[in-house]
Amino acid sequence: MKPVSSPASSPAARYTLTAIALHWVLAVAILSAFGVGLYIEGLPFSPAKLKLINWHKWAGVTILFLSVLRLLWRLTHRPPALPARIESAMPGWQRAAHHGTHHLMYLLFFAVPLLGWAYSSAKGFPIVWFGVLPLPDLVAPNPELAEVIKPLHGLAAWGLIGLVVLHVGAALKHQFIDRDGLLERMRPGRKA
Repeated sequence: MKPVSSPASSPAARYTLTAIALHWVLAVAILSAFGVGLYIEGLPFSPAKLKLINWHKWAGVTILFLSVLRLLWRLTHRPPALPARIESAMPGWQRAAHHGTHHLMYLLFFAVPLLGWAYSSAKGFPIVWFGVLPLPDLVAPNPELAEVIKPLHGLAAWGLIGLVVLHVGAALKHQFIDRDGLLERMRPGRKA
């Protein structure tokens, strides 16, 4: 005899495989690009530093491209709603934080790489994606503008990482404290 599942134990609706893949690929790319960005800040000028700067730029453009794909996918494929049992258990501030964090992360998925691209353009250093595809400058070379954009790029990157930490913390809370199975919706390779 098959057990009857209760609303509290029934699995949550999952994201599509495409949404799951984009989520995890972007997560790895963002964390990698951030780590390389931090690392190169302390390096003396050298050919190795130039290679890492180019890698960082390529990663940023790739993140921007993947973010466009992710946003288009999300606009054309509605994400699963929070299960009613979870949403009803969340205080209003948590629901607001849930939605606000996601909206701000999407904004920064675009702002961070665009600011980096604008900084590179203002410094007069073109971006040639993976050494093959030259990209247009976003702004004309302008050293004064570059000095304004550089800290904005850094602040936006730190803001994105702060939101990622908050997002991961919330997911871990749902997994290990609430034990509500919410993480299963985005876990790769699992079936609901």
